Amino acid sequence: MSDQSPYEKLGVSEDASFDEIQDVRNRLLEKHGGDSNVREAIEAAYDAILMERLRMRQEGKIKVPERIRFPEMRVPSSPQISQSLGQQSPAWLQRSLDQPTLTDVLLPGALYLGLGATSLLYPGGGGQVLQLSLVVGVGVGIYFLNRKEGKFGRAVLLTLVSLIAGLIAGGLIAGLILPLPVINMTANQFSTLLTFILLWLVSSFLR
Repeated sequence: MSDQSPYEKLGVSEDASFDEIQDVRNRLLEKHGGDSNVREAIEAAYDAILMERLRMRQEGKIKVPERIRFPEMRVPSSPQISQSLGQQSPAWLQRSLDQPTLTDVLLPGALYLGLGATSLLYPGGGGQVLQLSLVVGVGVGIYFLNRKEGKFGRAVLLTLVSLIAGLIAGGLIAGLILPLPVINMTANQFSTLLTFILLWLVSSFLR
């Protein structure tokens, strides 16, 4: 047995294709699945063939399909890549970001969409309506943030920061784009809509 070549151990010819070699290997593994020694011999012969084919490919003697995985390439690199990417992100950012479900994104999104539509229905901005919508929007943001980890104080803080940032950014941007004739809304309405978008992003993707 020890004098047999890897091809002889698998029972294939030296000019067999990769598909043929893999098919024979799989059949032998299924046939001798209960014998660990035989399985090791089969895998060793298969790896030896692949290593020889790799050497021949490097020497330009044969062409190997890209889908073929050689023995030294079998260890998946994705965990190392994920780990390196994770190490590049700051720890505080990893703790703050959430991986929401589709429901966690769509439900607050639908609520903020309804609040935004309500804010646009009233001509001239409807100051009281906008204020009431913002109050409800803040409540929605606090609820969904607090629901994730039960940290009410953190939920209130993140929501209030988002509210202030949205109103300030909305006021600044409104002065630049609202003079355009295609945009028919007041500065307060625009700031409210931008705030709702920011509140939705925070309540959905932070924790």
